[in-house]
Amino acid sequence: MNDPVLNLPELCRQIISSSSKELAPEHRLGPRLVCPEYSKSIPEVKTYPLPTDERIFALCWNIASDSTIYATMCPSPEPFRYHRSFESGTITQLHTHDYIELAYVVEGAFHQKILGNNIVFQKGELCLVDKNCLHQDYLREEPAVILFLGMSNDMFSEIMDENITTQKIIAFLQSALMKQKDVRQYLHFTPGNTAGHEIEDYFYLLLKELHERNVGYRYICKGILLRIFRILSTEYDFSLSGEQRRTMSWIVFEEVSEYIQRNYAHITIQELADTFHFQEDYFNRLIKNNTGLTYSAYVQQIRLERAEQLLTDTQKSVEEISEIVGYHNKGYFYKIFREKYGTTPSRYRKNS
Repeated sequence: MNDPVLNLPELCRQIISSSSKELAPEHRLGPRLVCPEYSKSIPEVKTYPLPTDERIFALCWNIASDSTIYATMCPSPEPFRYHRSFESGTITQLHTHDYIELAYVVEGAFHQKILGNNIVFQKGELCLVDKNCLHQDYLREEPAVILFLGMSNDMFSEIMDENITTQKIIAFLQSALMKQKDVRQYLHFTPGNTAGHEIEDYFYLLLKELHERNVGYRYICKGILLRIFRILSTEYDFSLSGEQRRTMSWIVFEEVSEYIQRNYAHITIQELADTFHFQEDYFNRLIKNNTGLTYSAYVQQIRLERAEQLLTDTQKSVEEISEIVGYHNKGYFYKIFREKYGTTPSRYRKNS
């Protein structure tokens, strides 16, 4: 690239236009880049297009006002460009991916049908789509530039493991996307009040690295992705469908429940708030909705079940067990144990 590029839209267009190799319309990569609908009933699975050592790729779309779409993909052993004409309103084939996709609207607007819902993404908005999420793209005559990033599972997992996002987004992304729950997922990110142009600068740097492939670019790309997800977690809002909100609530409950199970002896609701970044009253609602119990009753249930196990499986004294499960007042421990099991801890042990 000889000419300096000032912004991301110009970079996308220049990468496409500067490629000397023009793919024929019937080239095997053509349907991989843009695939108009050929069946209303058979979903297509787009497989990861690059060798396994390339864990991230970029697909650039430049949609011109004359109803022509220009596209390229990088990194690529040999730079190329591809174009095809379309009728406004053309929809691409219903498809899923075997990788995680992050789409960023660089210019214009981008229309998609995701899980049967028609969604319009405006300039600066993003969509993160998991592997199993059925979707289609609408091609319209309005000019637009779209940048798609494809990430292999191991790359995405490593980024999430860096713990650069807030716990709320980690819970959703790791559990819904990486653990492949049954519910198919996507996230629609919109800029929050504090969002600036920083994320577009990072997309610019990422695309430039993928295109030029200089020494060490794979490591640089991972670092840039970490920063992009950090910005998404702190400066962007994301929206969910009703089904996804219910799913996320369940996912967060799983995370919270596991944390309580590990720390039941000394857990406090303030500790949960500090760890998971929710208001304290959220945990009462979350636990009540999933167990029918208040936060206090849920923690007490876990402690007493652990005490029951220790009485049955160990020779520890009742006083030791009371301390282990978090009750420093022996009299109170006896009282709530009797209320739950109808007998004292000592008699429970004798009869077990």
